Amino acid sequence: MAEDKRLLKSLPVVVSTALRLMVGLLLVSFALSLLNNDVPFWSGIGHCVTADWTAGSSGSTDALFQARDGAHVNAIPQYCAEQSNNYQRLLGVLSRTPSLILLAGGLILLNRLLHSATRVGIYTARTASKLQVLGWWLLLGSIAAALTQAIAQAALLSTLAESIPLSAESVLNTAKLPGLAVVTALGLLAFARIMRVGVAMREDIEGTV
Repeated sequence: MAEDKRLLKSLPVVVSTALRLMVGLLLVSFALSLLNNDVPFWSGIGHCVTADWTAGSSGSTDALFQARDGAHVNAIPQYCAEQSNNYQRLLGVLSRTPSLILLAGGLILLNRLLHSATRVGIYTARTASKLQVLGWWLLLGSIAAALTQAIAQAALLSTLAESIPLSAESVLNTAKLPGLAVVTALGLLAFARIMRVGVAMREDIEGTV
């Protein structure tokens, strides 16, 4: 166990500190939102949607932003609610918070993984199982978060723009594929599988000695 603690070094402390800091910021933000309605629960929550697939260019935008000869400036519309209703506020929350939940859940699972590894050891079936859980959380959670946020943003946009109704096309246009999170999750799942095989082989060798 002492060797495993030396290998992990300060990682459990760093992750625990980051988790406590995030929880503290959320509590402070929530308290401020209760005291002042103009302060959102989370700074990332907004009621604006950028429709970058409808961008266009004109001579007036080129002159306004001083484009050089041979270059042009794209005007990308951003639709914002001046006085958002309850439905729009809900969509604003849904378009931002899933990624926050994914991050918080990932930190919690990583924190449990590291503390468990320092107690029972790194090369154990329990550690491999917790690593697998973290991998599945990132894989399924990142896809679910991206889809939820895309639907919420497309629905919010449909309440702000007359020419853009809620449809599968608008959801696809607003969606942001979590490529890095998916690749990371697949790597964790593969490494968890390798650890399981290694643990099983070591147990077989120890059983025959």
